[in-house]
Order: sequence, then C-alpha cells, then structure tokens
Amino acid sequence: MGWLWAIIVGFVLGLIAKAILPGKQHSPLWLTTVFGIIGAVVGNWLATQFGINETRGIDWGRHALQLVAALVVVGLGDAAYTMVRGNKRRA
Repeated sequence: MGWLWAIIVGFVLGLIAKAILPGKQHSPLWLTTVFGIIGAVVGNWLATQFGINETRGIDWGRHALQLVAALVVVGLGDAAYTMVRGNKRRA
C-alpha cells in the first residue's frame, strides 16, 4: 500500500506544482508524477532533518516542505526535459 500512496501523493503534488509554476510546462503527466514523487521524498527527508516529520494531527510543516520540494523538482525537471527534448510539438 505504501507504493500506491507514493504514486497518489506524487501525482497530486506534481499537478499542484505544475499549476503553481508560471508558464507552460512541457513534461508529460507520467513524468510530472515521477517529479512529484521525488519532491515528496525530498520533502519527507527535509522534515526529518528539521524534526517535524512526526507531529500530532496533520503534519502541515511536512506537507509544506513536500510542496516546496515538488515545486523545485518539477521546475528543474521540466527545464531539463525541455532542453533534452527541445520545445517541439508532436504532430
């Protein structure tokens, strides 16, 4: 069940990050989900480093760090994807 939640959280975080970032992102949905999963893992790691990974109730600090990490990963990942693929549209 852990992998399923990682995919769901990564999908949601990737979509939120894609919506927040200005401009159009060119990475496909599956890659955005992978970027979101990476952002969630990095955010969890940062929360552990700051000592806020285990709190009572909703872990707002952990979720905020996951979102910030997802924003960075989606932004950098989309820039790398655009550099590798170019800004070409499929026919």
